[in-house]
This record gives sequence, C-alpha cells and structure tokens, in this order.
Amino acid sequence: MHKHYLMAPGPTPVPEEARLAMARELIHHRGDAFKEVMAEFRQGLQWLFETSSDVLALTCSGTGTFEAGIINFSRRDEKLIAIGGGKFGERWGDIGRAYGMNVVDVELEWGSHLEPDRLREVLAKHSDAAMVTLTASETSTGVFHPVRELAQVVREESNAIFAVDGITAVGVHHLPMDDWGIDLLVAGSQKAFGIPPGMGFIAASDRAWERAEVSDHPKYYFDLLRERGRQRDNQTAFTPAISVALALREVLRMMREEGRQALLRRHQRNAAATRAGLEALGFDLLASRPSDAVTAARAPEGITGPEVVRRMAQDQGMTIAGGQKDLKKSLIRIGHIGFFEASDIRMVLGALEAVMNDLGADVQPGVAMSAAQRVFLQD
Repeated sequence: MHKHYLMAPGPTPVPEEARLAMARELIHHRGDAFKEVMAEFRQGLQWLFETSSDVLALTCSGTGTFEAGIINFSRRDEKLIAIGGGKFGERWGDIGRAYGMNVVDVELEWGSHLEPDRLREVLAKHSDAAMVTLTASETSTGVFHPVRELAQVVREESNAIFAVDGITAVGVHHLPMDDWGIDLLVAGSQKAFGIPPGMGFIAASDRAWERAEVSDHPKYYFDLLRERGRQRDNQTAFTPAISVALALREVLRMMREEGRQALLRRHQRNAAATRAGLEALGFDLLASRPSDAVTAARAPEGITGPEVVRRMAQDQGMTIAGGQKDLKKSLIRIGHIGFFEASDIRMVLGALEAVMNDLGADVQPGVAMSAAQRVFLQD
C-alpha cells in the first residue's frame, strides 16, 4: 500500500490550513461573515495580481474566466489573435470561434515560445485586431512566454486588448499586471493557490472596462459589469463556492506571509531542481523557455511517457501527468506549482529514478537526487 502524492500541474495539493478552513461550518453567502471573508481575499488577490483594478472571483474553472473575458471585452464582429503553441493557448481561439469572432491563429511548434518580432509581424498584417490572447505558462508544454515583451509589442503596434491566461503563471512567475500593461489577467484556484477547483479569477484594466460598455456578445451568468458592481460590495451576483472562498482567504494569508519574492523564488528553485534531475535521468526537456510551474520532458529512447506515468502511480503512489496530442507517447509532465518544498522535489525524483531503473534504463543510483541537491545547495 502506497501513500498517494499529487505532482501533476493541477489540481495541486491542498495545504492543511486550507483544508481546515473548508471543514468549518458553512456560512451564508449573503451575511456579514462572508462579506468579511470576501473583503479580505479581494485585497489579497489585488496584491498577488499587482494591480489596482478589481480582481473578480467567479465560481467556475479557469477556462470559464477566459470565456468571460472574451465575451465581456470584445464584440462579435471583431478580430481576435490567438497565440498557440499548446493545448491551452489554442483553446482561446476555439472560444472566440464559438462566439462567431474572426480568429487569427498564431501557430507555434509545441515546446517553442513566441518571439516579440513574430508578434510584431502578425500585428502589422492585422492592425485592426481587437484582442490578442496568450497563455503565459503553457501547461501542456512547460513553456513560459516572454509576457512583458509581448505586452509591449501589443501596445506599440495596435489598440488591441492584451488578454493573458495566467492560470499556471500567477503566483509562480513575476507577472505585474499594471506595470506590464496587461489588460486581462486570469487565474484558477486549483493551481498556485493550492485549493480545490471551483473558483476562477479575472482582472481587467480601465481600457478593457471601456470596451465592456459596448460589448454585444450574449451573456448572463458571465456579465462582468454586473458582477463587478456586486463584488465591490463584497457580494457576488450568484451563489459563490463558499468553502473554496474560505480556503482562498487562508492561502492568500500564507502567500503574503511568505512574501512575493520568496514565493516566486521557491517556485524557481523547485523548477530548476526538477529540470536538473530529469536531465540527469536522460530525459530531454521540451520547452525552449521553461515555466517554473511545470516541467515537460521526453522520455529516453525505448521508454514511453504513458508507461512512466503508469508506473509512477502504480508502484510509487505518485501522480504525474502525461503528454497531450502528438506528444502523448513520449512526454511526461511534473508539476511543481503550489505549496511544494525541496523535500517534495527530492521525493518525486527519487521515485522517478526507481521507476526508470525498473524499466531497464541505465541509471546510476542517486544521480537525479544529486543533480537536484546541487541546485538547492546553491541558495
């Protein structure tokens, strides 16, 4: 019998403080007690997003927040430029098409990041674009795009809204919304926040809210103008995920106590150690510009990604993720997003080393652990 460890890129393990918060007696979402909870976590979200704008908390997945962003801050007859390069980047183009928008797909090889000059070329051909969408940290490939530089290009070359999926970037990478000129930024509860799925977060700039006044997409549940008005009174337009909201308050307290720089540094260190350990085991990293949320790597020749994932779960009690689409047979993905420590990284690499040995790989005992330890000892 094995203990079970969750090392996928989401959902992520829930810390004890959040679990205890969710175990408390349920409170009514229209009472003063919930208003106090919401007032506190709204401030915490602004701190994390580094914005003076409202950060709305919606009861939905992260994908729901981005759908809300598209339909509230654009019009049906407008053009949307969707930056691809992975499952989630491509999804935003699919959402735009579902609402009848004119979508221009910027196709990228999976594992590569978008260079600013490439975006400049795209905008030169489509200067009438109303929105540019980007998945900052592409979970399917482990790529982190140069968000700051791309935001600058959007501002210089167009009047488009720059909409960023920060679902596996917020709380992991430096992503200051106001300073970098990001117009829409979204996140999800089950990633760096380390709480169960059920809440999505979206912040919009002043120029984006101006677009909301003239948006003609159909909307009801995702009417963000109505939602913003309610949330400024520390209420929600519809029934919120109350227990998840209680957990959110706790984890934001934990993040603020740790401090922003320490939070980001911890993710950076855990990611670097994971990459070092995987390379020591003969894996090839996929990402041209790696994310600190998840590491995607191709298994050595003769070993398949699905077999590694299966053995990790079956033999080691470790849940990691496999690849998607054309990368399904070769790729594994290890999440290090959320409240992980160095000991968690050592543990998953030690388990992976055992699995690789069982699969017949020529692995020297302790090689992955040693590579990771060298990273941790640099601090």
